[in-house]
Formats: sequence, C-alpha cells, structure tokens
Amino acid sequence: MSFTPGGLDRRNFLRAGGIAAAAIFGGAALAACTSAVSEQKAGGDGATPVRGGTLKVGIREDLVPANLLTNTAATPVLIGLVYESLIRYPNDKLEPQPLLAKSWQLAADGRSLSLDLRDDVTFHSGRAFTAKDVEFSIRTYADAKWSAQLRSTAAAVTGFDIISPTRIVLRLANPLSNIFDLLDTVPILDSETADQLGSGEKYIGTGPFKFVRRVPNSQIVFEKNPTYWVPERPYLDRVEVSIIPDSQALLNALKSGQINVARELAYRDTENLGKTGGFQVQNLDGAELQAYVGVNVTEPSLADVRVRQAIAYALDRERVVAEVFRGAGYPLNVPWPKNSPAFDEARNTRYSRDIGKAKALLAQTTKPSKLPLTFYTAHEEIAQIVQANLAEVGIEVTLDPVDSATFVKLLTGQQFRGLWVTDHSWAQFVPSTLTVSAYPFNARRNASRYESPAYTAAADAAWQLPQGTGPDSVRAFHAVSDQLLEGLFLIEIGVRFQQYASSNKVHGFGWTKRRETLLTDTFLS
Repeated sequence: MSFTPGGLDRRNFLRAGGIAAAAIFGGAALAACTSAVSEQKAGGDGATPVRGGTLKVGIREDLVPANLLTNTAATPVLIGLVYESLIRYPNDKLEPQPLLAKSWQLAADGRSLSLDLRDDVTFHSGRAFTAKDVEFSIRTYADAKWSAQLRSTAAAVTGFDIISPTRIVLRLANPLSNIFDLLDTVPILDSETADQLGSGEKYIGTGPFKFVRRVPNSQIVFEKNPTYWVPERPYLDRVEVSIIPDSQALLNALKSGQINVARELAYRDTENLGKTGGFQVQNLDGAELQAYVGVNVTEPSLADVRVRQAIAYALDRERVVAEVFRGAGYPLNVPWPKNSPAFDEARNTRYSRDIGKAKALLAQTTKPSKLPLTFYTAHEEIAQIVQANLAEVGIEVTLDPVDSATFVKLLTGQQFRGLWVTDHSWAQFVPSTLTVSAYPFNARRNASRYESPAYTAAADAAWQLPQGTGPDSVRAFHAVSDQLLEGLFLIEIGVRFQQYASSNKVHGFGWTKRRETLLTDTFLS
C-alpha cells in the first residue's frame, strides 16, 4: 500500500490496510498545513494567541532517567516537549498522521515499510535529522536495557535500508498490525548524546522545547526551540515543571497561582475545581488508563479459575467509577476503550456484579486463604473498595501498600504474592500492542505468571496481521478478548481518564495517546 503526496486513493487504502491516512503533504506544504491546524486549535476557545511567557506545571513524580522509554513518572512531559516521533495518531482514531515522516509505503505483504522523511528538521544541537537517526532510535528502543514496552515490536524490525538521508525502508520479520503504534511511540533520539540519557545529563531531540536543566525531586526546566520546524511555534518562551508529590500541596500551588497547570490531582479536587470560576479540567480523552485487579495464578488459592470468576463477579465497578474516578471513566470487563476496534458491549457485561454467582462459584472450590492485596498510594481507594467487595463473598484480603518504585519492581519481576490493584495503558492503541508489549498482558511473560497456548496463539495471530483495523483484525481482537475473559489472570475494573487542571489563562493545551504533554500550541492570556 502506498502513501504519496497527491497520489493517495483513500478508498483503496482503507480496503487494503484498514488504517486511514489523511492527505499526505510534503515540504513547505506540510509546514503550512501544520501551522494552520495549530492556529485553529490554539484559538479554539476564542482566545487570541499570545507569544512569550513561562508556563509553570506541577506534577507529582520526578523523572527517572533510566526509565526514559517506559512512559512512567515525568517522562511523558519530557518526551512530549523535547522529542518527536515519525508519525502521530489523532487522540480519537488509529489513523497515522505525518510528523517527522511526511509519507510512507507499506508493502502489500506487510513485510516492509518505506518512509520518506522531512528534510527541514534539525536536532537542538543544530545537526540535521536523517534516516540514520530513524535506525538508531528504533534499535535503541529495542535494546533490552531500556525495558520499553513495545520492544518486541521494535525487535521485529530486522532490517534498515537507508536509500538516502530522507528515505529509509524498514524490513519486518513478519507483518505487524501495530507497526504504526511503534512509529507513533519511538522518540527520535540524538545518537551523539544518547550515552548521556540514562544519567539525565542531556536530552536532545527535534521537538518544540529544549531541555535546560533538572534539579532532582524539585524542578525540570525547558526553553523554546528557536529553530523548530513548524513555523512560529511554540508560543511559550519557557516551561518550568515543579515536582510536588503531595496532592494537597499541588492543589494549593495551583489555587495560589504558583503553578498554571497541575497533573494528577485527586479526582475530588478536580471535580470541585471544575465547578469554580477561574479553572478548567481536561480529561485526557484518547489516552485512557484502565484500572484492574491482577492475579498471581500460581498462588494455590487463586489457581482455580472459579475463584477468579468469583472475584470478577464480586467487583463493584460502578462504585469505583462513581466514587473514586468521580465519573471520569466507565466500567469494563475487557481492556479496550470505547474508541478501540476491539470494543464490544456484550463482552463488557459478562461479569456484571452478582454476589450470588460469586458465592456459588466459591462454594464449588476450596475456600481461599487470606491473600495480600498490593497497591501503591494512588490506588488506595480502589484497593479499599475491592477489599470490601471480596469480603462480601467470603474472600479475605489484607491491604499491602508499597511505594511506586517497589510496585514496579514487583510487576516487572513477577513477584506479587497474591492480588494487586493498579492501572495499565496501551489498550487505546492497536489491540495487539497490549498482548505482545504491556507487562501485565504479555502472552509469553506476564506479572500473573499466566501461561496458555491458546492465549499466546490468539495474541500472535492478532499481532501478525498486515493491518490494525478492518474485519479480519476485529475478529482476531475478539478472539484475544475471549481468551482474557476465559483466563481472568487480569480482572478489569474500568477506564479512568488522567486529568490536568489549569487556570483559565492557559490555552491550547494538548496531549498524545500516551499522555505526553504537547505545548506546541499553548499560550498564556
């Protein structure tokens, strides 16, 4: 399938690949289009864009340099400001749009992808962006030391044919239904300073802002990139990110004007802010998180699937959404959000709350011993509701709070002793990405220690399709959903939207599907 300036047959493209692309522009035409779209977005609330100023942002967790490619803590802010990817999905669709790649051609057999790159992009160091940087970035992302969640997909790119500085052909080990997820996700890195990424000394990308400095556990500072390839962007001169771990302190900083934007306030606080003058709340639509109960299926009390089914029937998902998320979400049984090609209403009601069914299932099994329910601070309210729900059906759990760093080690190291509560992401992308990439769902190695040839086969079949949407893909994704409902090694609670709260002086705030902060069009009035 071919994507070329002026030559795209949309109907044939949709039929062949199932991933729609809007018009593909080249050179100055794309820059002009990007600028026009940005102007429209920035002025969408009626405010006239203003140049200059410093945006002050408050977040609760500091950057962990070694986790640069894992999309945790402060990395979505750093990546969103400093780096760019080859393509970018709109938040509400799986339709790749040009970014550093201005056009592309996917082979009919899905085994190669040709990319034509912009020729007017430079790194913050002044060096020109070329095809060599594409190869370097994908190879780096595939390196096991970074623990990147799409590493298996990156590793399936087995060849890099550099035709010219602005053209590269990716050779694929097999068709990849989520190849555009990879191109949307991998930040284009500067090979000359990449050895300093893990230490946090330098971050050099092609994005709208340049990294200035970081004071650990205190502040990260960025300045406008004066040579950014999008004309007349960004509007802001400077962005200062403060690390404020305590939610109440973060709220007070926003209310007092010490910061303009706050990420991850308590849902009750954002609900109240939304009702008062002077502030606005953004649900990060298209970048959903899903809360779930994880299960170590090798724990004897949890090995019987009937116990896991009882847990699924016991959960009061509606209560979690209403009380904890304050309505900023909705219940689920399978992980896919409503705009996913895998979303299916019938499969999402299979385990509606039913105390009678839960008790009947447990009556057929040996009564579970007391189990730990592990969580970190952000999920304490959910853990308390889950504890109460399970007690109603006769399953006793002990709350086991840990810090977030410990929690991540338990998750990636398969070390949970019983049950746990947390979020997962990636379900908002092509569904195969979740089952071959995300730690909790990986068919070959997951935090639950769950092994199933049928699940692995379904995950592989969905991944190795030449497209990420269309009837064949939907059937494959539904087969994955059925395996998840059958095995119940993860028990979904529901979608929650991460939120940003800001003063009404902030305009044009944006985000990617990975919740990366986009401030290209942001300005202060």
